[in-house]
Amino acid sequence: MRIALVGLGYVGLPLAAAFGKVYETIGFDINEARIEELRRGYDRTLELTTEQLKEATKLSFTASLDDIRSANIYIISVPTPVDQHKNPDLTPLLKASQSVGKALGQGDIVIYESTVYPGCTEEDCVPILERFSGLKFNVDFFCGYSPERINPGDKEHTVSKIRKVTSGSTPEIAQQVDDLYKSIITAGTYKASSIKVAEAAKVIENSQRDINIAFVNELSLIFGKMGIDTSDVLEAAGTKWNFLPFRPGLVGGHCIGVDPYYLTYKAESIGYHPQVILSGRRVNDGMGSYVASQTVKLMIKHGNRIDGAKVLVLGITFKENCPDIRNSRVIDIVDELREFGCAVEVCDPWANEAEVAHEYNGLKLTKEIASLKRGSYDALIVAVSHKLFAEIKPRSLVSENGVVFDVKGFFDKSEVDGRL
Repeated sequence: MRIALVGLGYVGLPLAAAFGKVYETIGFDINEARIEELRRGYDRTLELTTEQLKEATKLSFTASLDDIRSANIYIISVPTPVDQHKNPDLTPLLKASQSVGKALGQGDIVIYESTVYPGCTEEDCVPILERFSGLKFNVDFFCGYSPERINPGDKEHTVSKIRKVTSGSTPEIAQQVDDLYKSIITAGTYKASSIKVAEAAKVIENSQRDINIAFVNELSLIFGKMGIDTSDVLEAAGTKWNFLPFRPGLVGGHCIGVDPYYLTYKAESIGYHPQVILSGRRVNDGMGSYVASQTVKLMIKHGNRIDGAKVLVLGITFKENCPDIRNSRVIDIVDELREFGCAVEVCDPWANEAEVAHEYNGLKLTKEIASLKRGSYDALIVAVSHKLFAEIKPRSLVSENGVVFDVKGFFDKSEVDGRL
């Protein structure tokens, strides 16, 4: 058995390393700089340490398609984002399918890990595999789907410790795929009845979480108008055994803020127009501008001039203690504040300066907390709850009339002027 892992990001690399401890595994990525870094034992996503990469003794890295032709199992783990109109952008997935199709041989299995809508593997990807390989699906080659469940930055729930859903294009292949993952996943596997079921299971995991967060975000909007602290309400309600412990906040990242659009796109294509899912998305997509407007209102109450005001935003990654900036909704706060005429500075020790500048139209990043100018900001917004920010005294950074808005409820409420 020889495995080719296509796409070495937050999901693909940990999976490649897990397989590379047991099987001959080739990690493939079109980013040659990424390949060179991994060969040197450095993972820029910080998901794996140099030592963990060394432990995968059967893992090698390449940016050449020729090097993966010897594989008989191909696992595709590439991003599945949405475009500016919130429609699925399958470009990375389809290009990866083309590449694998060129390398595909008799009897090979192609397993998809990328989050998609139900039917995407067999309806969108398989025809490309057939076209570029010249082989016939379920005769000459086979497919499987095993959705990723990686939680970026989580050092406890790592790839082998999360139960894996598996599936295959025939009952025999489904069993082979399940056995393959079972050999590296200590938490066990669940064999779904079909590829479409596995695809659907994945896309609703994040849609469910998105809707629950949207509910508490909407509660925050309501309670904010009533002068009630949302955290106090949630703590009181949480004393009931079956109350779900969700908290308000920004909903970004490559999964929760994206996957619901894949499901709604498919639903609309078959004539159903989702109500609840899209309503939740609208609430969550509007939270960045809400935070900015609430901060501006507080600044006005404190007698601060808005045009030209200096605002410090702590955090740009989509979640705490992680360098992942994909689809971070913190940028919505920054953009809205700039619309008000504010001068915005963003500080994040975790994020990569070059990646931030590339992803967010040249946005400059302050990396060091120590370099922040104390007492000079008209407003401070705590957007991400990095542990490193615990050393900060928020009041020390703002001027006498400055305000502090805590999106994450990170600091004690006595230290802030507003929070969700």
